[in-house]
Amino acid sequence: MSDKTDYDPFDIPWPLAHNRVFRTLLVDPLEKLLGVRQCRDMYRQLPDENAPEEFCRVVLEQMNVTCELEGEGLDHIPRQGPAIVVANHPFGAVEGLVMIEALRRIRPDVKVLANSLLQRLPPLREALIGVDILSGASGTRVNIGPLRQAIRHVREGGLLLTFPAGEVSHLQLRRREVADPLWQESVGALIRHCQAPVVPVYIPGRNGMLFQAAGLIHPRLRTLLLGRMLLHHQGGTVRLRGGRPVPWSRLAECADDRERIDYLRLRTYLLGAATPSGGAQPPSGGAVSEDVIPPQDADLMADEVSRLPPSQLLVHSGPLQVWQAEAGQIPYLLLEIGRLREITFRAVGEGTGRSFDLDRFDQDYLHLFLWHSERHELVGAYRVGCCDKLLERFGKQGLYTHTLFKYRRRMFDAIGPALELGRSFVRPEYQKSYSPLLLLWKGIGRFVVKNPRYRVLFGPVSITRDYSDLSRKLIAGTLHAEMPLPQLSRLVKPRVPFHAKARIRGCSGELARSFCGSMEQVAPLVADIEVQQKGIPVLLRHYLNLGGKLLTFNLDPQFSDVLDGLILVDLLQTDQKTIQRYMGREGAAAFFTYQRLLSGHREALCA
Repeated sequence: MSDKTDYDPFDIPWPLAHNRVFRTLLVDPLEKLLGVRQCRDMYRQLPDENAPEEFCRVVLEQMNVTCELEGEGLDHIPRQGPAIVVANHPFGAVEGLVMIEALRRIRPDVKVLANSLLQRLPPLREALIGVDILSGASGTRVNIGPLRQAIRHVREGGLLLTFPAGEVSHLQLRRREVADPLWQESVGALIRHCQAPVVPVYIPGRNGMLFQAAGLIHPRLRTLLLGRMLLHHQGGTVRLRGGRPVPWSRLAECADDRERIDYLRLRTYLLGAATPSGGAQPPSGGAVSEDVIPPQDADLMADEVSRLPPSQLLVHSGPLQVWQAEAGQIPYLLLEIGRLREITFRAVGEGTGRSFDLDRFDQDYLHLFLWHSERHELVGAYRVGCCDKLLERFGKQGLYTHTLFKYRRRMFDAIGPALELGRSFVRPEYQKSYSPLLLLWKGIGRFVVKNPRYRVLFGPVSITRDYSDLSRKLIAGTLHAEMPLPQLSRLVKPRVPFHAKARIRGCSGELARSFCGSMEQVAPLVADIEVQQKGIPVLLRHYLNLGGKLLTFNLDPQFSDVLDGLILVDLLQTDQKTIQRYMGREGAAAFFTYQRLLSGHREALCA
């Protein structure tokens, strides 16, 4: 375009606009108030740029607007092949410029499904597929051509950017927040026809109160202010947070187009719940942690291991050995367990804050520990309480979990002999591999084979403060709904209840609950929220794979506000192949034989 003065994309067909008096007294002041004049002047000062991405870059430079990528940014945008990007629409114009410039730097085949009025800007026409957002109820019929063009572009291997709201985020009085209106079902239909992966992108922010108040008077008045809202971003920053691609196979599970686009809205707004930086949260209350004690002497610990009876060696794999021991047999090793517990738990925002993590229960519980026989190094450990013995000696006060949960005595009559498992850890250097935890659990399996009366395992499973509050609420709420044991749950109560009702900004409570019916559904949502792309905690996943059921949740203020779920596993309800993995084929057969004989004996007594 050689002379921008010959063409005015910001020309508004005001009534009587050609009347000089009317223009002087009303139109000119109104265009200045709405920012139209300033946008026109800025456009005329731009150098000629024909490529859409270059035009967007120059406009953003002129306005001194920067783009900041959060988390993994746009790393998950497919570099080739059919794909769709969906994004919320908080501002109206500047995010479109930023997204076009950012995406077309990744791949030049990006097209944007956007307001057809933007086609009045010649440099953007190549990148736009224009739709009439003001067509109301007849929108689907009017926009059928552009939608078909968008579908064809994706099917031919292109990338499509769309803002499914169709209009800018504004005040939602019912939810008392500024958010996108209902996302358009037609975009869900478009995605169904394309059957391509969809990448959600969240753009934080909103327009100011003038914009929101204008919308309460009339939506068209809000639209007229979009030019002024664009100018407000001069010298500002637009942040983008991209999520992981949602595969078509997941979207195909949705019942219809409405559910499909609602699910993508949830995945988009969940990205807004992610914290800007990862890492563990500091201990609550502002308490200063003590320095952790130095490592124990390796030779002294090796000497303690060498004196343990061979019968206490539960399982081994190469140099790694799982032993069981009482506290009195391993005084130095027990101190090392306490030291490594504190180090490991602090790394994920937990910990006691003391120089080592040992308490009064450690003297009366068994310790299953993983020992590296060549390095003379403690790798990990579990604390195991034989509840029948502890209850006989100390009553409920002898159980660690009684400090977190209030038990009725009938609880233990109902579950019978049980093992309380807890305070588990694998030192950080060994956490890259799953084998240390697997070996510890094989040790637990071997212990049960040697003591087959214990068919029930239970204990607290932590969701640390390294996870956001929203993630913890999603996990806790879903476990409550999906895996209840109502008869047993009535027999135990948390000492500090945790309120698991999750509120996701930009989404109604009904929308969030509809997609959080199982842990399988929640896992990718949690991964979207967490900066470090964490899914469900490893140990929690392990208990769930064993068929674990949730009884309740407790918030532990004495342990950095960690959220503990009381999980119970009945080994007779666990998949037999899983049992064999930890007990071995012969061990599992012996355990089930013992339990069958025990059950027959009980039935005979009852008869």
